[in-house]
Amino acid sequence: MADTRTIFVTGSTGFIGTKLVNALVECGHKVHALARGTSNKDGLQHERIKLVTGDILDRASLQKGMEGCSQVYHLAAYAKNWARDPAIFHKQNVEGMRNVFDAARAVGVTRVIFTSTIVTFGPTTPGVVGNEVITRITPKYYTEYEETKAIAEQEALKMAAGGFPVVIVNPTRVYGPGKLTEGNSVSLMIDLYDRGRVPVLLNGGTNIGNYVLVDDLVKGHMLAMDKGRVGERYILGGENSSLKHIFELVDEVSGKRHFQMNLPPRLAYLYSSFEKKKAERLGFYPQITPGWVETFLQDWVYSCEKAQRELGYIVTPLKDGVRMTYEWLLEQRRARRK
Repeated sequence: MADTRTIFVTGSTGFIGTKLVNALVECGHKVHALARGTSNKDGLQHERIKLVTGDILDRASLQKGMEGCSQVYHLAAYAKNWARDPAIFHKQNVEGMRNVFDAARAVGVTRVIFTSTIVTFGPTTPGVVGNEVITRITPKYYTEYEETKAIAEQEALKMAAGGFPVVIVNPTRVYGPGKLTEGNSVSLMIDLYDRGRVPVLLNGGTNIGNYVLVDDLVKGHMLAMDKGRVGERYILGGENSSLKHIFELVDEVSGKRHFQMNLPPRLAYLYSSFEKKKAERLGFYPQITPGWVETFLQDWVYSCEKAQRELGYIVTPLKDGVRMTYEWLLEQRRARRK
């Protein structure tokens, strides 16, 4: 008999969450997908998907939604550039996690996957490839998102040490076909670059990050659920690359050469400071803030060897992933023209 489970997923309407819910359904599982009443629920229409109206700040809705579930994936987080009230980062990322874990404990869930982020480990120095045991080189947090996710991750580790069945996954910069939300900013950037809208490269695009195809990330979540060790962290990433190299891959797969323009760090700080002040005074959501400029001016070079070794995690080559993403973007453009 197939191993069918009933699984609770927070963040189900997001870029990664929607992909994960559908992957679970394809494996024969039933999913209770938590969603706010106003959320975009596109892609969540299936007989084995039960949409649960609720919020991670509402414990009652969490506990009710988890009834009958044996496993939980907690993906929901506030991962935006800015909030009018900065307290929302702590409420969503820390208090929300506590609520999800408390509800899981109350209904007797056997395992929880908590989606953290690579930025909790901090940036890397030149020549260093980070992993799950790296020592953070700076006490500074560049954004409220980074700081609150680090707090939540440390609390999750303490809970695991106390017997709570949680496994932590740390995704790197995700991209690929799917919802073009802020959570899929790399794909948005590829699309804008190809259309000549954003040819700007911060610091010449030389800083290194780690990029993971969303389909790999989803499979990594599921592998962590089945094979991950409680209380362990697993980096779910792909290849390390500069943004300039990614744009070169876009040139290659598209067969076109695109105009590129360097944006010096000083000008980026000035522009982001202006955007932040405008947001604070007028309420317009900023394109970027100084903290995120500083984040992208660091190197984030990481290895997912532990996940490959312990979980059987597989990485799609960056060039193949960029090609898949680019071809999907072209399909979306053609569909919009019909």
